[in-house]
Amino acid sequence: MARGSDPLPDRAASKRVSSLSGLRPFLAPYRGMLLAAFAALTLTATVSLILPLAVRRVVDNFNVGAAELLDQYFGAALLIAAALALGTGLRYYLVTRLGERVVADIRRALFDRVSGLSPAFFERVLTGEVLSRLTTDTTLILSVIGSSVSVALRNVLLLLGGLVFLFFTSAKLTGLVLLIVPAVIVPIIVLGRRLRTLSRDNQDWIAASSGSASEALGAVQTVQSYTHEARTRAAFAEVTEKSYASAKARIGTRAVMTVIVIFLVFAGIVGVLWIGARDVRAGMMSAGELVQFVIYAVMVAGAVGALSEIWGELQRAAGATERLVELLNTDDTVPDPINPKPLPHPVRGAIAFEGVRFSYPTRPEASALQGVDLQVSPGETVALVGPSGAGKTTILQLLLRFYDPQAGRVTLDGVDLRDMAKTDFRRAMALVPQDPVIFAASARDNIRFGRPVATDAEVEAAAAAAAAHDFISALPQGYDTFLGERGVMLSGGQKQRIAIARAILRDAPVLLLDEATSALDAESEQAVQAAVERLSQGRSTLVVAHRLATVKRADRIVVFDGGRIVAQGSHDALVAEGGLYARLARLQFTDGQA
Repeated sequence: MARGSDPLPDRAASKRVSSLSGLRPFLAPYRGMLLAAFAALTLTATVSLILPLAVRRVVDNFNVGAAELLDQYFGAALLIAAALALGTGLRYYLVTRLGERVVADIRRALFDRVSGLSPAFFERVLTGEVLSRLTTDTTLILSVIGSSVSVALRNVLLLLGGLVFLFFTSAKLTGLVLLIVPAVIVPIIVLGRRLRTLSRDNQDWIAASSGSASEALGAVQTVQSYTHEARTRAAFAEVTEKSYASAKARIGTRAVMTVIVIFLVFAGIVGVLWIGARDVRAGMMSAGELVQFVIYAVMVAGAVGALSEIWGELQRAAGATERLVELLNTDDTVPDPINPKPLPHPVRGAIAFEGVRFSYPTRPEASALQGVDLQVSPGETVALVGPSGAGKTTILQLLLRFYDPQAGRVTLDGVDLRDMAKTDFRRAMALVPQDPVIFAASARDNIRFGRPVATDAEVEAAAAAAAAHDFISALPQGYDTFLGERGVMLSGGQKQRIAIARAILRDAPVLLLDEATSALDAESEQAVQAAVERLSQGRSTLVVAHRLATVKRADRIVVFDGGRIVAQGSHDALVAEGGLYARLARLQFTDGQA
């Protein structure tokens, strides 16, 4: 995948951690859990701030003769420790649970959105890149919600509370501490900007690496058959190394920022403590006060150091959030209408293409269909034939409304498809694609995909009608045999018969067959053809085929060439007419290829 081929909308890199506000809609339903987590967080921060006061009491009264008073101080310290442990455990439970819940909601919303986008989106986006959003980016967000944000808030409270207690302990020393703050903030701001850019770049390369791997593994047989393993590995290694180089630059920048911040903070504290130690020797403050000041100073320094580290995590999560929000807000090029019209009931199956012109989004200069007018009467079987690239399969894709035409309209029972909800009219259609899709499930579940509520008997009847029952029964576990990813256990013809059985089981008013018998042997093709003919009775059927023997008995044959309808009629009439169909028929039947 080319580095500059990010298909998502272009926009400036994240400038603010406020991009995390994109998570607000996912956090809103869990306000109660948020408030409980914040209460636990506040409890732990408050207890932590009280602890140095107890330590001061112990130090200043260590030599006091009353042992009971000393026991009380140590007892109070123990109670404080118990409260701190309880609050920390509660905070961890609530925040981690909230993070898991929100990320699960994000993943579900993202999948819901992407799975409903038109195929035009996937012409520009690698599936692996989408999977990277679902995994890598959401894992970053889980880390932030489940840990970084709560730790950041706790350290903010410790920082602010620590500064207040520092001031009341010793205004003089606190003033000296505050002089260090500008020196700490400057590198955070300067290096933080570079860190944001590097974090975004790193995530882009991770997505590219995931996309490259997904594409290569999805075509592993082709890669191996052409002995391109070495080239594929080299290409993946190149993307992976660039991802690593980007990560190394990010890690280096963050490490430098951490070194500078921690050194400046603790160097300043050491200087301030040196002055404090002199004040104790001069009797200007007690040893307990100095110890108390030291503890608060360490708290403040630790909070600043932790915040500088967490800042980098928040910036990475902000970039991930932007990418997820981009995907969630991606405009569908084939949207449902705001007020969809109902699909006429019962569905008659009258199909019409009226002056349709269409070019694929990725090839706008090439016309796939040019002014096509086509009507299919209810119950009619129409075969679409012609050379490759003539526009036959495009007819089916527009009828399923995977795309919208640039001109003209497509109607079902007189209603423009653009005026109906896609899920409504697609329920009235059954498709057998040229490249059948077999899911990583059992043979039974693959067929039942056509109608999930179908009984086992109905599934087996559909398989028998598609000439698939015998080979399925011969599988190790019969219909319950797991077919593997993309049906690796099956031959091409077996996959096609599974897909045909799925369409038969769907029992839809409109049947769409795209080279449905192209991978079948002669005997299976004859059996399936008989099944398709029975299935077509009373249904509007569109058959795309190169093998003319499969369409000779269609009610009407429509010949496409160059995106136009050049002829239509019965087989005998078209042969007698001469022209493209007669030439194709002569080539196929003379050569015995039908």
